[in-house]
Amino acid sequence: MEYTRYALLGIALLGTLTSTIFLGLALVAAIRFKRRAPLKRDSQFLPPVSLLKPLHGAEPGLREYLESFFALDYPEFEILFCARRDSDVGIKVAREVAAEHRNVPVRFLFSGDPPWPNARCYSLSVMAPEARHGLLVITDSDVRVRPEFLREVVAPYADGMTGASTCMYRGDATGLGFWGLMEGMGMSVEMTAGVVTADMLEGMKFTLGPCMSVRREALESIGGFEQLGYYYADDFMLGNMVAEKGWRVWLSSHTIDHCIVNDGFWRNFSHQWSWMKSTRFSRPAGHLGTGLTFAVPFGIIGLIAGLWMGNPLLGWSLFAWSWISRSLLSVVAGGWVVKDPAAIRLCWLYPVRDLMGAIIWTLSYTSREVGWRDDRFVLEKRGLMRRISGDDAKSGKAVRQH
Repeated sequence: MEYTRYALLGIALLGTLTSTIFLGLALVAAIRFKRRAPLKRDSQFLPPVSLLKPLHGAEPGLREYLESFFALDYPEFEILFCARRDSDVGIKVAREVAAEHRNVPVRFLFSGDPPWPNARCYSLSVMAPEARHGLLVITDSDVRVRPEFLREVVAPYADGMTGASTCMYRGDATGLGFWGLMEGMGMSVEMTAGVVTADMLEGMKFTLGPCMSVRREALESIGGFEQLGYYYADDFMLGNMVAEKGWRVWLSSHTIDHCIVNDGFWRNFSHQWSWMKSTRFSRPAGHLGTGLTFAVPFGIIGLIAGLWMGNPLLGWSLFAWSWISRSLLSVVAGGWVVKDPAAIRLCWLYPVRDLMGAIIWTLSYTSREVGWRDDRFVLEKRGLMRRISGDDAKSGKAVRQH
């Protein structure tokens, strides 16, 4: 029993050390990111852009999210929507919004059932050849942007070696209660801290799914979206493959709103669990190390060890530091970097999300199955996925409508 107490204390001290080191790295990375030299902007560099919007159904708030793309302050852009069928509810909403903004060129495409496991990539492969312009900007359906969005995203492409670009995002869980708030804070804080730290340590070698853009030449150099069709984390692989070809991947200072659409515990948990499992396979070493970046679990272990050893001061000190350190991370990463007001106002609550993240991380090693919409998949090496349930894959012929 004596050894058990000391073993628990040792685990707590190790985890406190590693999580504190991660906090220090995240703080330095955040300062570096915010203070990096601004892009030398060419006011004349405003190339035409094709916005690609895959749709599958209509989540709450879709009309509002789509309307933000029709209000962009940019001289020339088009929007391409793609769903499996004309009867898709999301396409109906997109048509209604487009009818109110006839000044924006819009096209609707239909893919049929995807022959690849990754339905989004198949939609993108249908849209890319139809896009008229050389810069492709891809955003999820649950993303809301500000009028300056395209100007900010396009700016890095003035450098001819920029092949892809991505934006960080803050989670907006307005009206979705506690569990939605937890998912939103995870996006604003945990994701942001990890991204700026990765950018500092090894440079950007990935893109983020809610918003990624790519130069057509860079896309063609990796073989097109066809090369991503069997990966669950297609966003990670897009940036990774582009970087491997010698192109630069740029992390934009622009931040978008990623609107949470999952309500209730199970839907939020399932979404985060699938995401955790995907990182386990797409970057296994980094995912394993993530377990040492959480703080609160080690603070709890330290509290138990301290009380068990008759040293409550030590136990409560370890626990208090874990809570304080994660509150500070929330303020810096979520509040300062991506300007999420909830990350500052509720920073004292973020340690709960840190504990949840550690639990989900642990559970990510218990299963290989992930879900997307109505389909279920098994993940394999490098994040390749194999469908195990849902609609049978059928080849679909793209149809274009103006």
